[in-house]
Amino acid sequence: MTIPATSCQVSKKHVLLSEILAVTSVMRKNSRWASGAHTLTARDSALARDLGLRRSTPSTDIQKNGRLSQEADLMGGFQQLKRTIWDVDDIEALPLPGLIGPFFALVRSPLSNGPITSAALSALHSFFVCNLISATSLSLEPALVELSSTVSHCKFEASDSSGDEVVLMKIMTVIHDCIVTSGVGAFLGDVEVCEMLETVLTTACQMRLSEILRRSAESTMVSIVRTIFGRLHTLNPATEEARLLLNEEEPQHGEISMSVSANVTDAGDFPLQASEGVTSSTQQDAVSLEDPECSAVPEVEGPSQALSPPRPYGLPALLELLRVLVNILDPNDQVHTDSTRLTALGILNAAVETSGTVMGDYPSLSALILDPGCKYLFQLARSDNSFVLQAALRTITTVFQTMRKHLKLQQELYLAFSIDRLAAPPQLKPLSSKKNNPTSPRPGTPATGTPILGPVDSELELDKGSPVPSRPPVQPARGDTRDLMLETLSQLCRHPSSMVDLYINYDCDINCENLFERLIEFLTKGVYPWQYSSASDSQQLHSQYLCLDLLLAFVNDMTARAEGRSEPWPSDFILPDSLIQDKSRKKLVLTGAARFNSRPKIGIAFLEENKLIYSDLSPEVSRTRSLAIFLKSCTRLDKRLLGDYISKPDNLELLKEFIGLFDFKDKPIADAMREMLETFRLPGESQQIARITETFASIYFASGPAEIKTEDAVYVLAYSVIMLNTDLHNPQIRKRMSIEDYQRNLRGVNGGTDFSPEYLQSIYDSIRKREIVMPEEHTGQLGFEYAWKELLARSRQSGPFLMCNSALFDLDMFKTVWKPLISAIAYAFISFDDDYVIQRAISGFRQCATLAGHFHLPDVFDFVVVSLSQATSLLSENLPTQVPNYPVVEVEGQSVTVSSLSVKFGTNFKGQLAAVVLFNIVNGNGNALREGWTQIFEMFQNLFMHSLLPTRMLQMEDFLGGVTMIPLRGGQHSRPAPRSDGGLLSALSSYLMTPYGASSENLVPEATDTEVESTMCTIDCITSCRLDELYAQTIQLDSEALVAAIRALEALAHERTITKWKQESDELTTAFNTSSAGDGTFTLPYDPASVFLLETMVSITCQTSRYIEDLWPILFEHLSALLSASTHYSVLLIERAVVALLRLCLILAQKKTLRDQVYVSLDLITGLPPIVANSVAEQIVAGVTLILQNRDIISSQTEWNLVFAALRSTTSHPEAARSTFDLVLSFVTDGQSQWVTPDNFNGLITILDEFANSAGHSIIVPQKGRRVPSQPPPNAPPIERGRRAIDILYDMKRFIAPFSESAGLQTGQVWRQYCLPLALSLGKQSTNPSRLVRHTAISQLQRLLLGPRFVYDENDHGQVEEIFNNIIFPLVNELLKPQVQQFDPQGISETRLRASALLCKAFMHFEVRENRTKSDIRILWIEILDLLDRLINAGKTEQLYEAVSESLKNVVLVMNAANILVPPSQEDQRDEHQRTLWTATQARLERFLPGFLTEVIPTSQLQLPPSTPVPDSTSAVPATAPSTT
Repeated sequence: MTIPATSCQVSKKHVLLSEILAVTSVMRKNSRWASGAHTLTARDSALARDLGLRRSTPSTDIQKNGRLSQEADLMGGFQQLKRTIWDVDDIEALPLPGLIGPFFALVRSPLSNGPITSAALSALHSFFVCNLISATSLSLEPALVELSSTVSHCKFEASDSSGDEVVLMKIMTVIHDCIVTSGVGAFLGDVEVCEMLETVLTTACQMRLSEILRRSAESTMVSIVRTIFGRLHTLNPATEEARLLLNEEEPQHGEISMSVSANVTDAGDFPLQASEGVTSSTQQDAVSLEDPECSAVPEVEGPSQALSPPRPYGLPALLELLRVLVNILDPNDQVHTDSTRLTALGILNAAVETSGTVMGDYPSLSALILDPGCKYLFQLARSDNSFVLQAALRTITTVFQTMRKHLKLQQELYLAFSIDRLAAPPQLKPLSSKKNNPTSPRPGTPATGTPILGPVDSELELDKGSPVPSRPPVQPARGDTRDLMLETLSQLCRHPSSMVDLYINYDCDINCENLFERLIEFLTKGVYPWQYSSASDSQQLHSQYLCLDLLLAFVNDMTARAEGRSEPWPSDFILPDSLIQDKSRKKLVLTGAARFNSRPKIGIAFLEENKLIYSDLSPEVSRTRSLAIFLKSCTRLDKRLLGDYISKPDNLELLKEFIGLFDFKDKPIADAMREMLETFRLPGESQQIARITETFASIYFASGPAEIKTEDAVYVLAYSVIMLNTDLHNPQIRKRMSIEDYQRNLRGVNGGTDFSPEYLQSIYDSIRKREIVMPEEHTGQLGFEYAWKELLARSRQSGPFLMCNSALFDLDMFKTVWKPLISAIAYAFISFDDDYVIQRAISGFRQCATLAGHFHLPDVFDFVVVSLSQATSLLSENLPTQVPNYPVVEVEGQSVTVSSLSVKFGTNFKGQLAAVVLFNIVNGNGNALREGWTQIFEMFQNLFMHSLLPTRMLQMEDFLGGVTMIPLRGGQHSRPAPRSDGGLLSALSSYLMTPYGASSENLVPEATDTEVESTMCTIDCITSCRLDELYAQTIQLDSEALVAAIRALEALAHERTITKWKQESDELTTAFNTSSAGDGTFTLPYDPASVFLLETMVSITCQTSRYIEDLWPILFEHLSALLSASTHYSVLLIERAVVALLRLCLILAQKKTLRDQVYVSLDLITGLPPIVANSVAEQIVAGVTLILQNRDIISSQTEWNLVFAALRSTTSHPEAARSTFDLVLSFVTDGQSQWVTPDNFNGLITILDEFANSAGHSIIVPQKGRRVPSQPPPNAPPIERGRRAIDILYDMKRFIAPFSESAGLQTGQVWRQYCLPLALSLGKQSTNPSRLVRHTAISQLQRLLLGPRFVYDENDHGQVEEIFNNIIFPLVNELLKPQVQQFDPQGISETRLRASALLCKAFMHFEVRENRTKSDIRILWIEILDLLDRLINAGKTEQLYEAVSESLKNVVLVMNAANILVPPSQEDQRDEHQRTLWTATQARLERFLPGFLTEVIPTSQLQLPPSTPVPDSTSAVPATAPSTT
């Protein structure tokens, strides 16, 4: 009941009189008060007393009158009260005990029945409602004392059970009014509060009462508890604790105690159903809360007997209630039932909810919660009763939420226990298997049926194999129990700082478990289904959702901290750096322990290496003691292995130091043995046990134990303790050792005397009551007790539980768990269908990506991208090279390609979600991405092959035609024809299809409406992904991310080109058992994806030229691999590779440190096979032209040679040759563009020579029977370029003088560097198949050789010989070849004529001049005659005959005039040379011109005098006009 919202509007006097009337009316309905005799008797007695008279009562009626007197007094009390207040206007001026005393007396009276007592209690309730009982009432405290006593000692005759329970319910109402709803509760004392709480608690726990009454009492109790425990917020802890001690020493108002005994009897014994005369009281019910001594206030009939007012209640009453509630929870106490515990749990939960946050300030309350409160709660958390389990878990949650900072180790134990029960067991064994004895609480690995995105085993390797300290193994939770425990775990860990708190308190504490890591490991594995779980699908799914929810909450909280919503680290906490160091040390300790458990020597070596042992050496601490300290303190060691290790003969000193670390002072031997044997397991070998026992005996005896006379006695006692422990607790031993047997076995071992019976009895009782349990044998209740004992021991040394929502540890936490975390989120995203879960998973992905960027962890970002990319279904393992002909439809004026991917992806909503999330995450976060670029570009590649990329990403740039679309398909093609227009692609490109075109050679399927709709869904999704924005953002990437992106592109491109060619050629070789595939004959078909990847790679690089130094090695490796095997790939791919290389060279040219790479690239281009080079000639010349715009780039002859080598490969291409020639022409033409240097002089000669050769290549050999002109017209482009090249060659001589002067070259150097190469080129072109080129070349050669600017050393006859042997003679010899004549049968005669003239003129110019050197010209002259002979005989034309004869005549005359060719005379004064020369000349001429020499120089002719001048050679030879025939 509650007080009405409005106060009572009638007078309190009226209320009091009305309640008196109501109660007396009910009383008169009872036979006892049916007549007025009781009233009269009472009145007579009162009157006599007032007048001083005495009235006698007959002795026979004493007993009867006594009872009548009690009845009269009860009624008379109300009559007297009415008289008292009748004339009083303000009844509040009267003492409260007098006003409500008659009601109290009636409630206490055993003469009353249920309806009467109920009426009296209703009256008391009305007094509270109308504030008759209020804080301002006179004598309130005595009244409250009496009220407490009254409701606690209510007695009435039993009637029907329902009516009686109404009385009890009204008692609850009055108590509730007193403590909760009215303002008088603060005036109650501790004793009074205890009395009333005991009454309510008794009613709530009384199982024989009706459900509604018990629930009402429980509700009342909860309300009261919330009220009284709320006082803890206003009380002073120090004052209350002092008051508590004082009350324990000198109780002021009686002993404050409550007791709950559940002596359940049969229902028929219920007192309310007893016969007349038997009273019903709460103290006598089955659940009695009253101790005979608990009521400090005796039953009173009036206020005059009340004690002095007590102090307001406080800590003593609360502590007593808490003690009673905790004791009820003890699961080992068989007195209380689960129903009673359920009630106590609800009440305790209310108390903790109300004041848990301040309970820790009261040591007495805190101690009760810590132990045994938590102990009992944890045990109830293993209950099979689902109601008890739920209530226990709720209370545990409340305790941890409010008192966490005081419960560090308790929370560790509970969380570890929960994870152990919830985690999947390593494997399911048959129930009948006797070996199914759980020994490790660690969760196992997932089943083999785990999906692709399976759980990641994040458990540290160092933890595996090392036992978990002080925690008993438990059975896995199943069904509803699992759901309940998981919900509780979720509730505990949902606080924003929960995971941080776990990490800093446990993972960074070397003595605690890695709870954060274990929890995340459990949660990540919990997201995946249990293949071996017996749970229903809904339960399993609920479990998976809860695990995922906790993980996502963890990620969300960490993201919030990363965004600045974190708390500063308190200054009074341990420094964060210290915690991080502890975490690192803990990792080393766990690793060392794991290695020790595997091989002790290796483990000790590791510990020493990492300074975990032997680092504390001092005179007091030896190496052995240092090791012993570690072995004793490290809880991760295998206890069995430890016992075996320290008891080996070689480790005797270690054993002594180990046992010496124990403090056995004043400890009974049984306790000392128990303490020692809890640190290691006794080995099985008797000698090892003996060594341990001997060492223990020595050290224990040194501590001075009482009653033990010798060390041997300790030894025997120690053995006896071990044997006694086995005898008393081994289930296989039927006959147990008695105390007499034990005493008899130890006779005379104490230095020849016996131990006292009391001493041995204490040992016997200690072992009998508490078994010494070896480590690793702690199971069941015994195991829990051991774990709790260890917890209490550790709690004395552990610090407080630190709580701070700090971001200082987030990096370490995230680095530890990100991989399994993201895998779990990815699995949930792919597998779950709930929209809310999918939305949360998407948020989780985004937040993980945010954290990856915040912490600069590219591996994490990559993993997010990889996980999401797998969910998109846009990755294709086997992307075909050939793109099918997909239908193209018009939708809203847009051409849409309906491909297989667009249809499939359009129906995959989950994949679309993943794609949108993925690209939204990557957009703007590209700098955080590394390996994930591979998936990004792999998806780009797949979308490109299905015509789904934005147009901007389908383009490729070129030097010639700007931007063109990358073709998706290639067609059958022959050798391309010349192309007259500029553009991106080579001539071959005209045969390739556009991306969205359809081949006319294949049938194109029609698209259905459904497929079109799906395709539009795909296009909308791709648009939402903003791929073009991501592509644009790549140029803004930092160096490291950009390099990763380019590497990813290169890897994908390499896989589709180099790797694919090797694989397919190997398969072809294997299939046909031939090596034809490996010799270069096998060519990969056109693959648009490889071009797309290459273009993307180069485009990004060109736009990020600032990082060219980092990117160039990656691209060059790929490009060189393609161009080095260019015949293996499609022409378009190679064309794009050349363009890419030249585009990059433009950037390299701007970097001085990379300029050498330009020439490495040009050298690579130069090495292309001619057919390949011809197909990319236009790109080469365009690229080189752009490169050469930077004139600073070339600084050596070698570099020029590479440039000209690249250009030479373009001269055979019709269009490229024109551009190349224009470029060369710009070099030699006067003006700003002129660029002829000593370094490029010879290169220019070479390239011009190549143009002349190209002109010759255009000449077609006439076929017999075909009237085809052998010579093209002079204005044909190749012929015209060839002719102009010859003219330019001749014009190059004008640069020789300036170059030689500036360099100060000698004549011989000028000849060798400039003149000879020029003459050689002209001489070579003098045999060109093109008539125009040939005649131009021979004319320009003659002008060069005979002209004044031709530089050579006249004194060096070797240079003259080079002119003839290397230039003129080869020229004539070449003209005499039949194959040369085939190209121009009609014009070759004229050429030979000119050659003969050149031959003779050159001979006269170089050898017959006046200032010639005296050199032997006989060999040279004879060879000239041979050539003239061949010329006359080859042509056999009259014109040639006459021309040769005339030229020869001039030569002979000049030689004769120069006194070189001297005929014999009568007085032969010739020297040997003259005679030999004449003889040889005459003999040689006679072969083809008989009599010619005699005719020209008759032998009888007199010699001219020496002073006669020799005619000039040029004037002696008549000029012959060149023939154009």
